[in-house]
Amino acid sequence: MGITQLMVHIRVTIGIAIVAIMWLHTSPVWAHAQLIKAEPARRAALDRAPEQIRLWFNEEIEGAYTTLTVFGSNKKLITNAKPRVVKDDPKSIVLPIPETKPGKYTVKFRVLSVDGHVVDSTFNYTVKNKVEEK
Repeated sequence: MGITQLMVHIRVTIGIAIVAIMWLHTSPVWAHAQLIKAEPARRAALDRAPEQIRLWFNEEIEGAYTTLTVFGSNKKLITNAKPRVVKDDPKSIVLPIPETKPGKYTVKFRVLSVDGHVVDSTFNYTVKNKVEEK
C-alpha cells in the first residue's frame, strides 16, 4: 500500500469514526417522554370511579410545563385542579379528581420531558353503571 492509499484509508477511517461519535452523541436527543403506564388504563372499564389519574413516563417530567385534564362525556372539564409531579417519582404525574358518575371520560395530557421534547396525547376510560343486587 502506497503512502497516498494509506492517507486515504486513514481519512476514511477518521470520517467514519466522527460520524459514529456524532450519531451516538445525538441519539438521546431523538428520544422523548413516552407514556408507559396509566391509572386508570387506556380504554379501562371501571366498576367505580377513580380518585385520581396517574401517568408514568420513561423520562423525568418538567412539572411547570405539564397539563393533565379530564373531560366527561358532555365534553366539560371535571376539575380545575392542576397536576403535580410525584415527589419521589419525577417520571410520574398525578391529578386528583372529584367523585364522578358513570360514563365515558377523556384524559388529555401534555408534558415536557427534561430533554426538551413535548408529548401530548389523549385516551379514554369508562366508569360502568353499578348493577344493583337483589
